[in-house]
Amino acid sequence: MERDGLKMGGAEGSIVVNAPVAAVYKRWLEFEDYPKFIEVIKRVRRLDANHFVASLAFNRKQYETMLEVLLRVPERRLAWRTMADHNHRATGVVSFVSRPDQSTCITLKLTSSFRGAVSRRVDRYLQNFKRLIENREIENAK
Repeated sequence: MERDGLKMGGAEGSIVVNAPVAAVYKRWLEFEDYPKFIEVIKRVRRLDANHFVASLAFNRKQYETMLEVLLRVPERRLAWRTMADHNHRATGVVSFVSRPDQSTCITLKLTSSFRGAVSRRVDRYLQNFKRLIENREIENAK
């Protein structure tokens, strides 16, 4: 896959987290916390409701890119993309499905010009998010 002359790699992964969909969706909207579960993102700065600047580190190189939220469907879906960056392109969609036991199934689809092992990264990001949200739920229950 190629976008604007950059070769893109893509991957999809799913995970079930032990937290209600409202809490999971709300946590995923906390863009400034992305470095806690997406290791390549080092810092996120909010510009407005739909635009963020992200500092990234990948393959021993530093990047800065603008992220734009394209779609928000509360407690169902969130989509974003990078904007006007000639060094890196990425798009992502995360979907949330409430389950009868109050858990949530999260599906993350990611395409990135940082092609190396995208599928392993998606799985790792989801595992990291699961730890983050479930640890918060345990703390909130105390």
